[in-house]
Amino acid sequence: MSAALSAAQLAELDPFLIELNRVSGDVILPLFRAENGLENKAGEGQFDPVTQADKGAEAVIRKTIAARYPQHGVIGEEYGSDRPDAEFVWVLDPIDGTRAFISGLPVWTTLIGLRFQGEPVLGSIGQPYLEEVFIGSAAGSRMLRRGESRPLKVRACPSLAEATIATTDSHLFKGDDHAAWARVRAGARLARMGCDAYAYAMVAAGVIDLVLECGLKSWDVEAAVPVLDGAGGVVADWTGARVGREGGKIAIAGDQACLDQAVALLNGAGA
Repeated sequence: MSAALSAAQLAELDPFLIELNRVSGDVILPLFRAENGLENKAGEGQFDPVTQADKGAEAVIRKTIAARYPQHGVIGEEYGSDRPDAEFVWVLDPIDGTRAFISGLPVWTTLIGLRFQGEPVLGSIGQPYLEEVFIGSAAGSRMLRRGESRPLKVRACPSLAEATIATTDSHLFKGDDHAAWARVRAGARLARMGCDAYAYAMVAAGVIDLVLECGLKSWDVEAAVPVLDGAGGVVADWTGARVGREGGKIAIAGDQACLDQAVALLNGAGA
C-alpha cells in the first residue's frame, strides 16, 4: 500500500469515523424490526431490497461528511458518486445485508471506508444493534463495544481442513464459480452462510478463517480492507492477488496458508 495516513491525520479522522457510525446508527435502529419502507430496486421477477433505513443512513453520513470535510469525495450505494477523484473519498454501504435487516437478523452492517490518494486507508464495519464497531487502519484494528476497546487479530489457521469459512449465499455462485465454491467447501471443516460483511469482521476478530464472495461492488468490500490489514489478515481476489478498492470475486482470510489452499481449489485443483 503506497498511500498512508499520517499520525495526525489518523488522530483526526478515526474519531470522525466513529461519529459517522453513531449518526448512521441513530437513523437505522428505529427502523430495525419495524416498518422500514421496503422497496424492490430490481426488475420484475427479481428481488433487490432497499429500505428507508438504507437511504436515510447514507443521507445522514453524506450530510455529516459535507459539513466537516466539504472537499472530500463520496461514493455510496444509494446516491452514487460525488467527486470520486478527490484526494480523500468516503465509500459507503449504509446497510450491507439488507435481506438480513428486513428479516430481523442482526448480522447486517454499515460499511464506511476512506480512500486517500486512491487507496483504502481507514475503514469500519459497524453493527449498531449489537453496539459493535470494528475499525482499522495500517496502525492496527480494534473493536469498540459499549465504551470498551479491544484489539483485533486474525487467528492462525494454516490448514483449510481446520478452517471455518463463510459466504453470503452459495446460490449466488453460478456455473464454474459454484463448482469452485463447492471444492473449497468440501475441503473446509465448517461453513456458515448469511452473514454478509459481518463475516469479514469475524475474520478480523479471529473466529472465522475465510470468506468467499462474488459479484461485489467497491462499497461491499472497501471498508473491510483496512480492518483486515490492521488485524493481520488479507483481502484478495480468487487468484490470490491483493485487492484494494476493487469488488468482484473476493477472498478474505486470516492466514495466508489457508488462503493459498483455497485459491488452488478455486482455480481447479481437485476438480
